[in-house]
Parts: sequence; C-alpha cells; structure tokens
Amino acid sequence: MRCAVIGAGAWGTALADLLARNGHNIVLWAREPDVAESVNGRHENVRFLAGHTLAPSLRATTSLANAVADAEFITYAAPSHVLRVVARESADGVRASATLAVASKGIERESFALMTDVIASELHGRGVVALSGPSFAAEVAARQPTAVVAASALAENAELTQRLYSSPEFRVYTHDDVEGVELGGALKNVMAVATGIVEGLGLGFNSRAALITRGLAEMTRLGTALGARQATFAGLAGIGDLVLTCTGALSRNRAVGVEIGKGRSLDEVLAEKETVAEGVVTTQSAYALAERRDVEMPIVTAVHRILFEGSPAREAIAELMTRELRAEQD
Repeated sequence: MRCAVIGAGAWGTALADLLARNGHNIVLWAREPDVAESVNGRHENVRFLAGHTLAPSLRATTSLANAVADAEFITYAAPSHVLRVVARESADGVRASATLAVASKGIERESFALMTDVIASELHGRGVVALSGPSFAAEVAARQPTAVVAASALAENAELTQRLYSSPEFRVYTHDDVEGVELGGALKNVMAVATGIVEGLGLGFNSRAALITRGLAEMTRLGTALGARQATFAGLAGIGDLVLTCTGALSRNRAVGVEIGKGRSLDEVLAEKETVAEGVVTTQSAYALAERRDVEMPIVTAVHRILFEGSPAREAIAELMTRELRAEQD
C-alpha cells in the first residue's frame, strides 16, 4: 500500500522502516531537513535513531503535503503537544478514504483529548486506530520480537493496521477499547517518571515494585472512570507498556525521573534532551483530569508536586507511604 508516517523521531522512523521492510511504498515526513537528508542519503536517522540501518526503499521528505498525497494509510507519530497542529496542516492533502493510525501517546493538555480524538477532530470522516504497547523504537528497528495493540471502534480499521505492520518480529493484536489502550499508553509515562525519581533517590527494588503496582491501580481507576474497560489495563497497552517503561534502560521518561530524583531541576534536565519525555506533559493533563473527575491518583499528584510545585522528591515520596491506611482493592 501507499503509506506515510508523519513524524521522524525514533518511534516514527522505526515504524516507517517496518512498513518499508514489509514491502509497502512508504514516505516518512521529517520536520528537520537534516533528518530527511540522513534517511535518504545514509539510510539512517543519525539524529534520532543512530546506529540502525534503514530499509533502502524508505524515502523521507520535509514536505507534509508530499508525504500524505495519495497515501492510503497514514501513521501519525508526532509528539502529543504538536499533534493537533501537524494534523491540521496535513488535512487538505489526506484522502477521504485513508485509514489513520495514531502512534503518539499522551493526553492533550488544554482539551484532555486522547490522541485519536485529536486526529478525528482535525481529519473528519476517516477511520482512526490507536497503535500502542510495550515497544522501544531502537529494539523495533533492531528487529527484536515485539508485541503491540491496534485499537479501533471499527474492527476493519484495526485489522488493516494489524496486517500492514505485522511481521515475524512485530506482532500486532487487535482491540476495540480505544480509550483503555490510549490511556494505558499515556499514563504509564507518568509512572515511569515516578519510578525514575525513586531510583534517583537511591531506593530499591521493593519501592519500584510497589510503585509500579499501585501505579497500575491508579491508571485503571482513571481509565474506568472515563469509560475504559478494566481488563484492558491488564494487557499489552497497560501492564505491558508500564513494566517496560518503568524498568527499561531506554525509557526517556524514566531517565528524566532519575535526574529529578538526584536533585536536579526539571528545566535543567529537559534543556539537555532533544527528544520529548511525554510523561512530563502528561503529568499535567492527568493531574487536572483526575481533579476534574474526582479520581484519587496519589502517585500522579506526587509527581506533579515534584515537577511543577517545587516539592522535594524525598518528601513527596515519603508522604505516599504515610497516607491513610486502606484496603488494596477499591
């Protein structure tokens, strides 16, 4: 099929490479000219996915119009905070019959919209699919076995995404709980920042295990309040992605948390990173959304206090342990 991937960060590049190796005619849109030049000239994204040779058939462009022109299947992989702008800029060139997959993870800060909702509101009438799950871009590019979920309200859209992306190394399951899949992919980034903070403070595996487990409870609590199914959080887009992002050395969100736990300021840490740590933005969205819905999320609250309210990390984590005693299950 004629495909496009919009966003040439590490994840977008890995997905475009996967489609190219599956035999599809694929164009990758990069905002940065040096990225497009690197992909076309060296078959490598030196800036965002260095060390991984890309499929020779993969082409990159800095023209959004050229990327989406005549594409039957488009994957949006831009960072969550710019996704709406990118989608709006691409809208005029997207075919009415195109299927749109959304690989961005987050909750829009102003509207609390999920990423598929952002795409659906800017590109009316197209089939939209959420693509999520435990998947570091570098390992996908290295063709290490990976399993993810394609979720859509219409089974045919999820199944198309499944067919296009599936390979011997990349297994795609279908799902129909779009809200649960998206919320799992977004909220786990906040928990990854939290586990990084715990590690930066020098706390051990007991602390990390407790935080991951209670983090899953918070994710499920908010998800079900928003209409998602509880069982979804026990799957790849929930516990699967949560464990990977909270424990994996390649996690950008965990790495930010580690530096915060060591006592550095958020501004200082982010100034050193070119890539986006979605958990920072999602912390603000999740905190505000939990307040609006009156959902108890003490870990999200603690991370928000540390990142945005100047609370010392050790103090905020200690307060989690001295909260009112309660039963484990809600």
